[in-house]
Amino acid sequence: MELFTINNAWMMICTALVFFMHLGFSFLEIGLTRQKNTINILFKNVFIICIGLLLYYIGGFNLMYPGFEDGDFGFLKFAGFGITAPENGMIPQYADGGYTWWTDFLFQGMFAATAATIVSGAVAERIKLESFMIFAILYIGLIYPIVGSWQWGKGFLSTLKIGDANGFYDFAGSTLVHSVGGWAALVAIIILGARIGKFNTTGKTQAIPGHNIPLAAAGVLILWLGWFGFNGGSVLSANPALTSLVLVTTCLAAAAGGVGAFILSTILYKNYDLTMFLNGILGGLVGITAGADLMSPNEAVIIGLLAGIAIVLGIALVDRLKLDDPVGAIAVHLICGIWGTLAVGIFGDKAGIDQFIVQGITVLIVGSFCSATAFIIIFTLKKTIGIRVSEQEEIDGLDNHEHGMDAYPDFRLNQH
Repeated sequence: MELFTINNAWMMICTALVFFMHLGFSFLEIGLTRQKNTINILFKNVFIICIGLLLYYIGGFNLMYPGFEDGDFGFLKFAGFGITAPENGMIPQYADGGYTWWTDFLFQGMFAATAATIVSGAVAERIKLESFMIFAILYIGLIYPIVGSWQWGKGFLSTLKIGDANGFYDFAGSTLVHSVGGWAALVAIIILGARIGKFNTTGKTQAIPGHNIPLAAAGVLILWLGWFGFNGGSVLSANPALTSLVLVTTCLAAAAGGVGAFILSTILYKNYDLTMFLNGILGGLVGITAGADLMSPNEAVIIGLLAGIAIVLGIALVDRLKLDDPVGAIAVHLICGIWGTLAVGIFGDKAGIDQFIVQGITVLIVGSFCSATAFIIIFTLKKTIGIRVSEQEEIDGLDNHEHGMDAYPDFRLNQH
């Protein structure tokens, strides 16, 4: 019973750390965007946390963990509305003695909101608030838990067999959290279009500097700390050996990702770009998330380093495609999420061609489903209530038009 209490306490600490990550996302997003949209971005992030937890309570948890039985195809099942703990929900037999049923709900609920937060940064500064809120409700409430059920809910991906590979593997969500958000973010910015002034008449990219880089740096460091709970909690117990390894591989990948991004960006652009450094850290964290429990420290460094390189190349690719992603969400969460997922088949305890194929097939399945559903939701919103603010609203700033307030009323900077 003492071990059960320790496990449960650790899981509650991890739950708090994952909750804290939402402050990191908020700081990062407002720091890399303009002052005139600060309130709008904060509003979206607070909304995502609140509605995410409520939706997970109403039906998301039972959609993600519906109790697939042996022989089920494991694509879609629903265990009912609301949450009611099973009879053994408070005793050590639940979750192999790891934690209580209530702790499980709250920990998983903190993950649910993250997918929509990823989209929030990518569409910042030009999306209608009401359209984003409707999208977030549908994506958090339906799409995220359905995809999660395919693996973590013991659905068909968890039993996908090819050769020696016995199911898809995603330890803490390189695909099931980060890519789920990343695919939707990609679809959203394609449909939404770029911010005014991002690309000039000749198609050349124009930098739109963020208004508070210190806040962005604080956000990344908070996210790094939060990843101790994101990955550390995914051990699902306080197992000392495995938890310690996960935290080591997580931190090494983050550090290597930052260094890889800053070195390559310095070589290419002849300056020390802090925003590339920061996104490189996040890329390393996303990259290691799928296999943090499988990798050696050396492999974690390699995965992180390559993720950092992917960040620089990915951001350049997004610009070349004339897509506008103010915070680098596509490179961080989608590209590095895919890389981390595939890395499970290249490095670590499950490495092998069969596992690599399973990982790759899953990337295609999840990418197709998330892209299609995100397109349906966003395109429908575009054709009904609209998804983009007016040109004048965008120029003046969303804080004034949608919220009637200023984030810095006594400290005005250049609004444009």
